[in-house]
Amino acid sequence: MIRQKLLTALGIAVLATGFCFSAQAQESVESFYKGRTITLIVPTSPGGINDISGRLLSRHFGRFLSGNPSVVVQNVPGGGGLVAANKLYNTSERDGSVISLIQRGTMQLQIQGNSNAKFDPQKFTWLGSLSSYADDGYLLLVNHDHPAQTVADLRKSGIVAKLGGDQPGSTNLTFAVIAKNVLGLNIDVVRGYPGAAPMFLAMERRELDGQVIGYNSVRAGQPSLWNGKKMRPIIQFGRITRLPALPDVPTGRELATDPRMLALVEFAELPFFMALPFLAPPGLPADRASALQKAFVGMVADKDFQSDAEKVNLELSPIDGKAVLDLVARAAATPKDVIALYNEMVPVGH
Repeated sequence: MIRQKLLTALGIAVLATGFCFSAQAQESVESFYKGRTITLIVPTSPGGINDISGRLLSRHFGRFLSGNPSVVVQNVPGGGGLVAANKLYNTSERDGSVISLIQRGTMQLQIQGNSNAKFDPQKFTWLGSLSSYADDGYLLLVNHDHPAQTVADLRKSGIVAKLGGDQPGSTNLTFAVIAKNVLGLNIDVVRGYPGAAPMFLAMERRELDGQVIGYNSVRAGQPSLWNGKKMRPIIQFGRITRLPALPDVPTGRELATDPRMLALVEFAELPFFMALPFLAPPGLPADRASALQKAFVGMVADKDFQSDAEKVNLELSPIDGKAVLDLVARAAATPKDVIALYNEMVPVGH
């Protein structure tokens, strides 16, 4: 009886201590964030879907963290997202005061073996992604007055599409190169454009014929051009099946009939299923990491956030941080021969 009472008392004491620690952890998070400004790094120049998504999150995220911090956007373009990713991993404060959006293809550069990728994507603190591409696609599109009406036209002699691209790691460049080197289309790739907005300006000046960009990205970033049918989609990547809105536009997987080429396209498309991922540095205090992850989940379920997303034509299909990490792990487990083939077709950079 005495032993039972002692065990019961000990259990109550442990439980009480647990509640105490939990309260202290909550107070610690609230105390840390109260009156603080979180820096949100966006890895592209203003105007594209990454910037739109980052600014959308900045308007709402603080409401879901104890202490209600403000969030300010810092654009850090360069290196196809590598500049921002390296900054977050190596030099940013690891206290929960800095978070980032990452270009979906950037984490794959480290898996490919790019020596400039100074991070381990499996060690980041992943918060979640605004999109899992459930209702999106990645479109190779050209200006409405370009002679190519279909994929078949881009295999004809004399018809060439000049597509813009960023640096290695940016998906616009990756899929422009895949269209050229894997699908065998007549594509000239012009590198060095720091995001979608500068490429649209180049398209308007007819310096470029087109680019590869998300279906929802172009509708959100260039609604007048899309609604005015000033551009024509030729291929949709990042899709297992065709988008219902684009039933006549083939998927990249349909066009990659060779098994090895299909495996390459599937590896390349894996980042789409974490299309707009947010993350924090590794090594955060556990309570703050958990608070950031829970805040993301709470935010994407919020009606005001969803209404704001609708206003900028951003269709949400969110996933949490664990789901993003699972996708990163799947990419890291890709057979080496597929990665070698991918590197051969889509140069990894140096």
